Parts: sequence; structure tokens; C-alpha cells
Amino acid sequence: MEKRMLGNTGEEVSMLGLGGFHLLEISDKDAVHLLNTYFDEGGNYVETAPQYGDGESERKVGLVMKKRRDECLLATKSHLRDAKGAEVSINESLKRLQTDHIDLLILHHVQGMDELNQILGPGGALEAFIEARERGKIRFIGISGHGVPDVLIEALNRYVFDAVMIVINFFDRFNFPQVEVELIPLALEKGTGIVGMKALADGLLWEYPEESLRYALTLPIAVMACGFNTVDMLVRDLRIVNSFRPMSEKEKEDMFKNNPVLGNYICRLCNKCLPCPEGINIPEIFTYEGWYDRQLRDRAVHKTPEFALRDRLRFWFDNRDKARIAYEGVEKKADACTACGDCIPRCPYGLDIISKLDNAHYKLTREASAFIPI
Repeated sequence: MEKRMLGNTGEEVSMLGLGGFHLLEISDKDAVHLLNTYFDEGGNYVETAPQYGDGESERKVGLVMKKRRDECLLATKSHLRDAKGAEVSINESLKRLQTDHIDLLILHHVQGMDELNQILGPGGALEAFIEARERGKIRFIGISGHGVPDVLIEALNRYVFDAVMIVINFFDRFNFPQVEVELIPLALEKGTGIVGMKALADGLLWEYPEESLRYALTLPIAVMACGFNTVDMLVRDLRIVNSFRPMSEKEKEDMFKNNPVLGNYICRLCNKCLPCPEGINIPEIFTYEGWYDRQLRDRAVHKTPEFALRDRLRFWFDNRDKARIAYEGVEKKADACTACGDCIPRCPYGLDIISKLDNAHYKLTREASAFIPI
């Protein structure tokens, strides 16, 4: 399997990484077989976390680490924000993983500036990470986040992280455009290795594995960590990666225009709807809608399984507060639309922009934060 350099670490990692979350779904025996198959096929990046099943994923990875530890770059995470808690977490992970060191330890799911300030401040988790590195318990320090990348951008500007783990897929590029526009260039500038996750957008793109992996790996990332719960799924992704060729700009544009998941509701942020006679920045509002719920509540009627998946995933990253605060700062909000229709024929993707503006305004100002069925 082709390998890429992980930032400035000096380590090469296979393009396809094995993410440990879905090991929760299978037996110890099947997990061991899956991991061994991955190694046998040339994979060398394994990533897990204590929060995956309260240590269950780490324990299953450890069953293989005790025999094949030197064949991979082993990554796990800590969700604790204080130094004492992080120290305990690191030691517990080492025991479950049956190893004396972790190659890449990632600050897990850092979403708010308050969290980041705590982590980087006196008595914060970073102190425990640095001490663990000095003692040889870990080699590299990373950070991960989901959705709006403002915190990760700030983190890379305040500390020299060895790696950053981010959501990368062709669906969420239109919900969190700052990932590709700002965060990835910054990571490259800093020499920070980029670890991708959620190539299939948490399952929304399950019917398009080849397009999804090709798109993600065309970007300048080191590795895409994917979750598997069957060997067949692993073999499928290995086939895609081993025959990888970068996606051309034309292929991307064709996919953006024609993929059914994007359909005629997701804004592609092409700006061709502008200028609006009322001065509404239409793409900006749709970006905040993407932050809010990944543009997944589209007022369309979906079949029950699809609706259940979309409804489960719309707040998966929970960036609602950031979206609403950002929208409060918009001078010309969506309700300033007079339904003149000037923008409609200019949209190359067939969006009903007038209806979508109304839906976005509803979400960002009035929608209840949670629905509890009786």
C-alpha cells in the first residue's frame, strides 16, 4: 500500500488507516482477524480512543499489539482536559493497548475555545502529554475536532502539534468549507500531519465509497482513518486505495453537480446566486446552515431509514451555538428576501433558494434545539 509522510514526524503511514470505533460491533476473534488482515495487506496506521466503548476498542487493539506492535504507528486519544486526568488516561490506555508507548496521542474532540484554553493553560492536559513524551510513553502529540474548524486553527497557531485529525468528505466540504480553505493550508505550512476521518460522512455516503475515498485522498492528507466491521469492507477499501488515482477538477465538478446525496438542496458555495438585489449574502447564510445541521433537514419527505439516518447525524458535531451566534452577526438576514427570484436561474444546481433561505432562517432563529417524541 502506498505510504505518505505524516507531516514533520519523519514517519510514513499507509494511505488507508484503520479506525477503531467499529471494532465495538464485533467479537474479539473477528477484531483480531480484521487487524491482522489489515497488517498483512500493508496497512500501518491504527487509531482508537478510550471513549470508544469505555476502553473496549483499545482492549481489542491490544490483543494484536502484543504480537505486532512494531508493524504500525499506533494512535489513541485522551478526552480529559486537565493534566491529572490526562495522565491517568494515558496510563490506562497503555495497559489496554498492551504496549509501553503510544506513537501518536491525540487531544480528542476539542470543540470550544474554553476547552482549548484549559488544555494549553497551566495544569492543562498538554502538560501531561509533554511529560509523557519526555518519559517515552508517547512520541507525537495531535489534536482532533469535528465540524467548524475555528478551534483547530487557533490550536495550530498556538502550539506546534505533530498531527491534526479532521473531518474530510465531499459532503461536509460544503458545510465546513474553512477546513479546506484555511485549516489544511495552515497545517501544511506548520508541518503538521493531516489525518482524515469520516470519508463517508458518518454513513451518508455509504453508497459511494470509491468516490468518497478518491476525493479525500486527492487532498494533501497523510492518511484516511476508516472504520471497518467486516473483512469484506476492508478488502473493498484496500482495492480502492491500491488503485488510487487523484480526482481531476472536472471529476470533482461532475460529482458535485450529479451526486444524489448533494442533490438540489445542498449549497455548493459557488456564489453564482450573487449579487442579491436585497444585499443578502446567500452563500454565507447557507454556510451557517451547514454549521447548524449539515443542511440535513431539508423539508423534503424521505423514506424512513434515510430520514432516521439524516436526523441522527444532523447534530452529530453539535455546532448549533456557533451557527446561531454567527447568524446573529449577519446584517441582512434571510428574512429580508422578497422572493424576487433573481437568484433562482443563476444557480447551476437547481436549488430553490427562496425556500432554502426561509428554512435556514427558521433553523437559525426559531427551531427547538431538541425534539423529544411522546
